[in-house]
Amino acid sequence: MIMRVLFYNKINIIMNTDVENLFKDKVIGHPAGLFVLFFTEMWERFSYYGMRALLVMFFTASLLDGGWGWPREHAFAIFGTYTSLVYLSTLLGGYMADKKIGYRWAVVVGALLMTLGHACMALETQFFIYFGLTLLVFGSGFFKPNMTSIISEMYEGKEEKKDGAYTIFYMGVNAGAFLGILLCGYLGEKVGWSWGFGVAGIFMFFGLLQFWFAQGIFGKIGLRPENPIDELGDTTEESGVKLNPFTKFQMVLIAIASTLGLVWILNDPVSKISEGTYNIFDFNLFGLKGSNVIILSALLLFILLLVIRIPKYDRITRDRMLAVMFFAFITIFFWAIFEQAPGSLTIFARDYTQRVLEGTSAMTFKVINSLMTLIPLGVITWVLYSLFKKTFSKYALSNIILSFSFVIIWGIAIWMLYNEFVKDIAEVPASWFGVLNSLFIITFAPLFSRWWESKYNPNANMKYAIGMILLGIGMACVAIGASDIPVGAKTASVSMIWLILVYFFHTMGELCVSPVALSYVSKLVPGRMIAMMFGVWYLAVAIGMKLAGVFGESSEAIAKTEGLSYFFWLLTAIAVGLGVLSAILYPIIRKLMHGVR
Repeated sequence: MIMRVLFYNKINIIMNTDVENLFKDKVIGHPAGLFVLFFTEMWERFSYYGMRALLVMFFTASLLDGGWGWPREHAFAIFGTYTSLVYLSTLLGGYMADKKIGYRWAVVVGALLMTLGHACMALETQFFIYFGLTLLVFGSGFFKPNMTSIISEMYEGKEEKKDGAYTIFYMGVNAGAFLGILLCGYLGEKVGWSWGFGVAGIFMFFGLLQFWFAQGIFGKIGLRPENPIDELGDTTEESGVKLNPFTKFQMVLIAIASTLGLVWILNDPVSKISEGTYNIFDFNLFGLKGSNVIILSALLLFILLLVIRIPKYDRITRDRMLAVMFFAFITIFFWAIFEQAPGSLTIFARDYTQRVLEGTSAMTFKVINSLMTLIPLGVITWVLYSLFKKTFSKYALSNIILSFSFVIIWGIAIWMLYNEFVKDIAEVPASWFGVLNSLFIITFAPLFSRWWESKYNPNANMKYAIGMILLGIGMACVAIGASDIPVGAKTASVSMIWLILVYFFHTMGELCVSPVALSYVSKLVPGRMIAMMFGVWYLAVAIGMKLAGVFGESSEAIAKTEGLSYFFWLLTAIAVGLGVLSAILYPIIRKLMHGVR
């Protein structure tokens, strides 16, 4: 025990020294190292969202347009599998970082895998598209959970600065998503799919290089200790807390349920794309398709595991876990509906929206699009210049690489805007609507932050209720817009205003749900269980992502029989219904939370 204390004291001294050194060179009141992470994350989000904006359109575009000519159902199936695996892979990436290689090496490995993944996709052959998506899944798994872990270590003992740090970092996330969708989307649709996929990879590579050559700024932060030890140890046992270790039977349940779920996720698009040629669940049982039997079995095994484990915790822990499960359930449907953006809503933008503008409307769009592009770029470039002044003497190569990447970004942006201004008309890219989410977040996030800090701060249930109802209102907007589209129609000319309203209301809903979700997990469960419950939470998000693909597939069948508007009204009803349920159950959930707000 004495050796354990001495070891941690030594680590804490090293960590605190590194933290203090970080805070010596500040940019906008925060360590320069935060902005190294800011730009690394920005390029990762640029590549991820830029590629994602093109994926469904590429699969469904005709052969004459350079696409694969797939039915929309096939594209939604593979999109749902891809996005769900991205979140499931974070469990592997987090484990490897914690136990084996440390956060910084995990970021490097993830960035390298994603760079290679985008490079493969730029080749556009069947093998390289699938291989590229596989690399992107594992790359995201290594990268995604470990950037925030580095920030957490950077601000050890500086808790009062942490909220501001995450706010700045969140701006980097949205700046990357904004620029990625805007520029990769434009290049993919207007120039060629390979250009969109390839540019995403180039900037991921720039992010990797600037992080690699500047990582000395973090000292020992983010490196794995040479002799990692079990942090639970005897401290937890001596504290008198009732432990609930996993039994061998429970581990078997986890293994079987995980295997069944993972195989189902992979088999789903394969069986559909191959028209049943490759389907390992090609059987029927009690009138159910084999695939339905498998996924229901996985779900029942997971529920059985919860039924066995949860009653064994002490009453307060048990109740709070039930509250987390309720929020996780709502979260599944939030993301299933919200993630229609790169799926059914992008198809709606491409095939059913009037995107060709003339005269005054065209000029108005060109001016607005120019301001939307140049103002954020200008702000981010100013941040880059501020970082440049503080770190160039020590990390010149990293700064030069980062500056060079921005020269290219400015070049692409100015070329894009010039190319549109010389035309008499304006044809809005279908992917363009996706940038509205990031734009609205950057604009309205400070207002929501002030709301949460005021005396009018809603409780957890009401935040979820408001978020889900706003999500439903967004879907109601597109449902109204689609009301005049005939049943089975393949094209239409609905006004752009309906999609703009969708993204506005959906972003407002996201600001109510997404930023506060993980915060409630960390507040409701004991420290020794946070990693496990975060795993459960990411599992819920992964299910939501796959369900988004399933909903997208359903849209095609529903559009042929009931009309596209009916599909969007169904999603409206689900979102509003769950929002009302969350509000009604507030008294029950409040008791389960035992004083946690």
